[in-house]
Amino acid sequence: MPGHSDPRVPARELCVSRYLMDRWAREKPEQTFVVFADGEEWSFSEFRHRVIKVATGLQQLGVARGHHVAVWLPNGREGLLIQFAINYLGAVFVPFNTAYRGTILQHVLNNSDASILVAHGTLVERLADVQAPNLQHVVLVGEGSVPSGLRVSAFETLARSLGVLVEPDRPIEPWDTQSIIYTSGTTGPSKGVLSSYLHLYTNAGPDSWAMVTAEDRFLVNMPLFHIGGMGLPFVMFARGGSIAMMESYSTDTFWDFVKQTKCTAIFLLGVMATFLMKRPQAAADRDHKVRLALMVPLTDDAAPFSERFGIDVYTIFNMTEISSPIVSEPNPTKRGTCGRPRRGVEVRLVDENECEVPVGQVGEMILRTDRPWAMNSGYHKNPEATARAWRNGWFHTGDGFRRDEDGYFYFVDRLKDTIRRRGENISSFEVEAEIVAYPSVREAAVIGVPSDLSEDEVMAVIAPVPGQIIDPAELIGFLAERMAYFMVPRYIRILDDLPKTPSAKVQKAVLRGEGVTTDTWDREVAGLRLRREQFRS
Repeated sequence: MPGHSDPRVPARELCVSRYLMDRWAREKPEQTFVVFADGEEWSFSEFRHRVIKVATGLQQLGVARGHHVAVWLPNGREGLLIQFAINYLGAVFVPFNTAYRGTILQHVLNNSDASILVAHGTLVERLADVQAPNLQHVVLVGEGSVPSGLRVSAFETLARSLGVLVEPDRPIEPWDTQSIIYTSGTTGPSKGVLSSYLHLYTNAGPDSWAMVTAEDRFLVNMPLFHIGGMGLPFVMFARGGSIAMMESYSTDTFWDFVKQTKCTAIFLLGVMATFLMKRPQAAADRDHKVRLALMVPLTDDAAPFSERFGIDVYTIFNMTEISSPIVSEPNPTKRGTCGRPRRGVEVRLVDENECEVPVGQVGEMILRTDRPWAMNSGYHKNPEATARAWRNGWFHTGDGFRRDEDGYFYFVDRLKDTIRRRGENISSFEVEAEIVAYPSVREAAVIGVPSDLSEDEVMAVIAPVPGQIIDPAELIGFLAERMAYFMVPRYIRILDDLPKTPSAKVQKAVLRGEGVTTDTWDREVAGLRLRREQFRS
């Protein structure tokens, strides 16, 4: 490949979406790339034809290589087309969460430097509540009321554009910026993660997700504004495989969609697997073509899920900023593991002075890779956050892990979420995993609240499975048999739903701020006191 001779950097035709698109349209034009819920399918050649139409329309609006184009869409045809059309021009894809509004919407619009926003008609009225002086033009999907002062174009017109696409002024390179993805800020403004094509490729390439092949059809059920959603089309595009596009995850319709679209690979957040396992068993549980599931994180439901549905389960550890550094073998037997480091990545667990911690102790995971541009390129317009994350040549995840003697890694907690009770460090993640194992619990968040004595008390805020009633005392009895006495929550609060960020992360800061409310159950007041085990010689 002209321009570099580094064997660690693959050719453009292997990792840059424009050249991959041209390649597959040439080599396998009639092979299906995407299947939609209504049964419509697009081959590689048809997908390229549609993408080029949209890219031509964008170019006529003034979009050129390096420009940032904001996208505010749910999963669907338009979201998929616009992502690849933006990148076909060498421009930068900047997706926004469809739940954004108010202050956070204003922040990401202004931080993004985008003058053009491609948005769904049901969302655009929220623009009236924000100040975004850089925004000039809205490309509207469907109908909606766009605030005055903004130019408006219809996506349908864009998709029928005529004319000749002008070639970029130079080739699009693997290290060029492909996207800016905003991570939800639980304590501060969201940060825009700069990702290159090579970052996206490495994130789930042959070295990272070796279990996925060109023969697979991967379910896209995560939103396209998350790395878990927008990355999957690229995973299969890089391999010349196919995807099935689901508008949004639904437990009730999940298996019907998977069977209808003939998916062979699925991605499940741990809570999704829990939801599916809590549905009644059926004779048709194995009546599908799925051969593998990526379950993140690995829960106690993994082995029963594999057995019930006849699917090999894998797990990984990943973040928007990194590239799947930890990957498991099929059906890992070590409880709660994320796997072991993949080829091409160095992983260290360190203390606050960046000194290695011993096996079995908790340390912050820091990373580096042997391939240039294989992780994030920093945070857009946020040099302070970039400098904090990239220190001493390593990327600092902010996550606490421990490693066992066999080299397996175990996520413990976000470092800021660790609870300390009477001299013991407690992982909120580990306590949450035990709580959601209780059949009536749908989701849980564990926080530390001030103790009358010192340090913290453990509080669990939980949401029940619809139609279920949770008896806190019975839950405590369940937990006491499964975890160390000092980890068992003192306080339990039951809510219909847990407060979430726009990217569906539980807002623990909100729960901490509310603390022990009047509707919180206290096991000590209820007379349930747990004691340290007594050992006799």
